[in-house]
Amino acid sequence: MDLSIIIVNYNTKKLTMECIESVYNATTGINGFEIFLVDNASTDGSVEAIKKAFPNVCFIENDKNVGFSKANNQAIKVSKGRYILLLNSDTIVVENTLFDMIRFMDSFPDTGASGCKVILPTGNLDMACHRGFPTPSASFYYFLGLDKRYPNNPKYTGYHLNHLDMNEVHEVDCLVGAFIMVRRKVINEVGLLDETYFMYGEDIDWCYRIKEAGWKIYYNPHVKITHYKGASSRKKPFKIIFEFHRAMFIFHQSHFSKKYNLIVNYIIYTCIFIKFLSSVFLNYFKK
Repeated sequence: MDLSIIIVNYNTKKLTMECIESVYNATTGINGFEIFLVDNASTDGSVEAIKKAFPNVCFIENDKNVGFSKANNQAIKVSKGRYILLLNSDTIVVENTLFDMIRFMDSFPDTGASGCKVILPTGNLDMACHRGFPTPSASFYYFLGLDKRYPNNPKYTGYHLNHLDMNEVHEVDCLVGAFIMVRRKVINEVGLLDETYFMYGEDIDWCYRIKEAGWKIYYNPHVKITHYKGASSRKKPFKIIFEFHRAMFIFHQSHFSKKYNLIVNYIIYTCIFIKFLSSVFLNYFKK
């Protein structure tokens, strides 16, 4: 079997059904595939509606919201494909995307994971699909806006690697969990998603471990999907904001803290906390 597609659903019934339909329309040429729908205790009738519309989908139903990492891991453990695709429920897959991505990875056996061009409904590129690792320097330059002021200088564009040609295939540090295809051999080597992350950050952490193991990660803009970003978290409840900033803390602590002294780490953690407080404050006044 070529491909195991994993979709995590949390109260996005309509979008999830549209996503699954787009997947079925994009499976021409694939030598066997399976779709897993992991439901995190949705209350919008998702499970019943999706089971009725797509009886061949494999369901995993959780009695509580276990988070993105754990939900995906549940399906990865029982999947059979040569490649695993994590696909957000709020995405639409364009025809031939899946076949072309499999062919791409077959052509480059040193590729551990790859992603495609992810387009927002506005037509703009979702920059999260094309990232460098959030090192302290890359994050600092990004938040100061120096990546926009000096878009062709790699010194300042490390956060989104926007000095590179977005229309050409090239290596990147990390991809977005909305669409990331991973070789099963790689998962067997580096392990599953880190369940310390509830949501946010687990994709960056996975990519970091994949590259640390010597595998390459590629951005392939010749295929694309549409991402209706934030559909399951549009209202920004406190937990969403908390988990986003918690992921920053976990990632730095896991992979970067040993590379810096106590003072630098203290400054970084303080900045994360200040950003968290400002995000909570600004979100409070949103309508």
